[in-house]
Amino acid sequence: MKINFSLKQFIVPNFAKRISFMLPAVLLMGVFVSILVEVGWGTDPASFMNLNISHVIGLSLGPTEVITYGIMFIFVLIFGAQMIGFGTLANMILIGFVVDFCRWLWSNIGLADFIANGGITIKLIFFVVALLLFVIVAAIYMNAQMGVAPYDALPAIIGNALPKIPYFIVRQLFDFSAVGIGVLFGILFSKDGIQGSVIGSVVMSVLLGPVVQLVAKPLKKIL
Repeated sequence: MKINFSLKQFIVPNFAKRISFMLPAVLLMGVFVSILVEVGWGTDPASFMNLNISHVIGLSLGPTEVITYGIMFIFVLIFGAQMIGFGTLANMILIGFVVDFCRWLWSNIGLADFIANGGITIKLIFFVVALLLFVIVAAIYMNAQMGVAPYDALPAIIGNALPKIPYFIVRQLFDFSAVGIGVLFGILFSKDGIQGSVIGSVVMSVLLGPVVQLVAKPLKKIL
């Protein structure tokens, strides 16, 4: 099987402009995921899966995401290498470590305790703001078109292999599978149970895609 990959695909038109949007967006995605984790009402399916895996294997989120996305990256390299770019590497390497750093920071400055003990109103404010900003920066990252994250590339590859099945169904099933893996790790292997909200992560798996697409429309004019 020939791998359709070239280093030239890393150099896209308007490279400087695109990376100036993409890289801060990736870093901010990590910041806002860290807030969602502190609130505990649910994260995106990939983060939910990785949080539960990390809790079981005893690593923080950063190294765990490098491992899980690294495994996915192998399949992407074989079956969808044309999707790889700087954004692919930035997503799989940076977000988890940014989450780790921010959670350490929130713990040391008292923000984590403030959210945990702040009651439902405080949690709701942090959740809504973090979720909204996460969706915006995720849309910026995607529309920079500098490569697809391994987690996002796999359902695209599966969708291409199953053209008779609508892509949104493939994507939803993939996201539900990620949540399911997180649940299994939490139930079967963790003495502390499931980390994060299953319901919240399922709801986010349903809503994030359409909301990102909605936000993305005005961004296309900029990027």
